[in-house]
Amino acid sequence: MKPIRLLSGILTVGGWTLLSRLLGFVRDVLIASYIGPGVVMDAFVAAFRLPNMFRRFFAEGAFNAAFVPMFAKRLEANDNPLGFAALACSGLSLILLALTGLCMIFMPALVYATAEGFVGDERFDITVEFGRIVFPYIFFISLAALFSGMLNAAGHFAAAAAAPLILNVFLVSAMTFAAMTGGPVAQALVWTIPIAGLAQLALVWHASRRAGMHLPLVRPRWTPEMAQLVRIAVPAALAGGVVQINLVVGQLVASNTEKAVSWLYSADRLYQLPLGVVGIAVGIVLLPDLSRRLKAQDDTGARIALSRAGEIALALTIPCAVALTVIPIQLVSVLFERGAFGADDSAATALAVAIYGLGLPAFVLQKILQPIFFAREDTRSPFRYALMAMLVNAVLAIGLAYLIGWIAAAIATSVAAWVMVAQLSGGARKFGDVARFDAQFHRRFWRICLASALMGAVLWGAGALMGPLFAIGGWRWLALLGLIAIGTVAYGLFGQMLGAFRMQEIRSRLRR
Repeated sequence: MKPIRLLSGILTVGGWTLLSRLLGFVRDVLIASYIGPGVVMDAFVAAFRLPNMFRRFFAEGAFNAAFVPMFAKRLEANDNPLGFAALACSGLSLILLALTGLCMIFMPALVYATAEGFVGDERFDITVEFGRIVFPYIFFISLAALFSGMLNAAGHFAAAAAAPLILNVFLVSAMTFAAMTGGPVAQALVWTIPIAGLAQLALVWHASRRAGMHLPLVRPRWTPEMAQLVRIAVPAALAGGVVQINLVVGQLVASNTEKAVSWLYSADRLYQLPLGVVGIAVGIVLLPDLSRRLKAQDDTGARIALSRAGEIALALTIPCAVALTVIPIQLVSVLFERGAFGADDSAATALAVAIYGLGLPAFVLQKILQPIFFAREDTRSPFRYALMAMLVNAVLAIGLAYLIGWIAAAIATSVAAWVMVAQLSGGARKFGDVARFDAQFHRRFWRICLASALMGAVLWGAGALMGPLFAIGGWRWLALLGLIAIGTVAYGLFGQMLGAFRMQEIRSRLRR
């Protein structure tokens, strides 16, 4: 198998993820406009979070950490990788079917545990109804994650990266059709989610067959390979579960303030754009690459791959974090403020966006540092670190809520993310030099930060000068595009002058 080109792999995954996230913005703009912050949107956010919460347990979290390295090593050694994947698929299917049935039966208890503030008002019953409709999505998307993991391990990134686009295409189409025909938009939205999950599964299943990875149907069996997979996956699933508990704690705090769940959701979607395009893309490509290099005892190559991945990720993420912190009100007002989403909603959401922006580099660094552990099949250490981050998040979110209200949830999330990064960075030292960034990374890191800070100053000045344009309906989109263009050009010029990156070097890497 040909070695994976790290930068081109990241660009492939990032490009498809960017398309998905941009269409996701269209989806969220339509949700904010057609439904708007309030009872129904709060209920939808809480209901849709349930399958996504368990998705981190059974899909990306556990399988990226356990299944992908094990499958990649078997693929490298030609050690019956498809037989291993078939057993994993059958076992996962059985667990998911049981989970889906139980959660649909006990949905009221699940909603109570994750949105206690809804009890006693109409949001609770609507969330239970929506939750039962959307929860089967977990079955389809978790199996899709398994097939995506197989494709990523084999170096086929495009189909797996394109699959999330299907969800947004389906949801945008369903809401638009419902609105144009006078139908109930919220019902169209929730009923489309499981259908989109099935379509995502069909796409990656077909792509894996075309890549020569056809899985035979087998009955679930307990074998030494499955025992090893479970032993590695359980701590990873629990670590992913801790992250979801952090989100649930934030939702519990926000559920006691009207519209706050909707505000946090909108802010979350905004900072998830650079996180998904950069952080998640880097993690997806880096994990199987590190696993193969360590299997071949190529420690030097592993360190270079880690350092270049970190360089690429931070060069793209830190300026985004600065922009989210400097111009949040311009971003939120243009993207979301229409229909049922008013000026007060924009102000509240912008505050959360700025705070999430401060935590964005930490969220991305987690995606870079965790593969160091996962490639060595060490999922216990990240689990311990996640527990500490969960404790920090809970103490801050609940404690500060009595003083500053719902925004405590956003502050706690960002602080907990940096605590997690500090632990991962310290824990990785036990792996030696292979887990440390090289000299080139350290030379360029401070230059990236300085170029981003200078870009932030330019954005702040340009935003102040262009302020009146954001109050004119027909001009605010052009004003935002102009502001983004100014920031992009400023960062590119400052970064090139300071040596944060070299365009010639990037072009030469792409040609390899």
